[in-house]
Amino acid sequence: MSKPESPFLSPEEERLLLRIARESLDAYVRRGEYVSIEDYPLTPRLRERHGAFVTLRRSHDLRGCIGYTQGIEPLAATVRDNTVNAAARDPRFPPVTPEELPEIVIEVSALCPGEEPGSPFIPVRDVREIVVGRDGLYLEHAGPRGGGLLLPQVPVEQGWGLEEYLDGICRKAGAPPRAWETPGARLYRFSAHVFGENH
Repeated sequence: MSKPESPFLSPEEERLLLRIARESLDAYVRRGEYVSIEDYPLTPRLRERHGAFVTLRRSHDLRGCIGYTQGIEPLAATVRDNTVNAAARDPRFPPVTPEELPEIVIEVSALCPGEEPGSPFIPVRDVREIVVGRDGLYLEHAGPRGGGLLLPQVPVEQGWGLEEYLDGICRKAGAPPRAWETPGARLYRFSAHVFGENH
């Protein structure tokens, strides 16, 4: 088990996950095929079950983002599957085409372990414990959507402070402002190891 101050993933593991993501994107978009993660030299960490999100951008614009919060399969497989999901199954966008592939930049957010096995989430007991840039947020509530999630990099990209970040998670969850204070609602924070291709 790595020390808490150690990075969740090594630079070599980052590079391997980005290679899996890139080759998964190419294989699925060009041929409708999934790569086998057993074809890669996986470390024990990459075989652990962790959630992850994969974000695709084209010319700095979002082109797809999908992930799992729960650790339901090995991290390498989670990255492979959500690369394909972001490319082909994000309902906000049409599927990525082969012509777009050279312009797509991939970012991976591997979710770090939380308080419970298999989950990245840590309950927020006081909103002052949230650190913008370190913490992602997940709000669970009784509205039609049931909840919403924002990755740790979102408030930084948007230039948000804590209050704007809290407003943002309520909007994402389809909930009214300060919804985390309502009975039955739960606000969680989580951390992620975020890395991407440098184009």
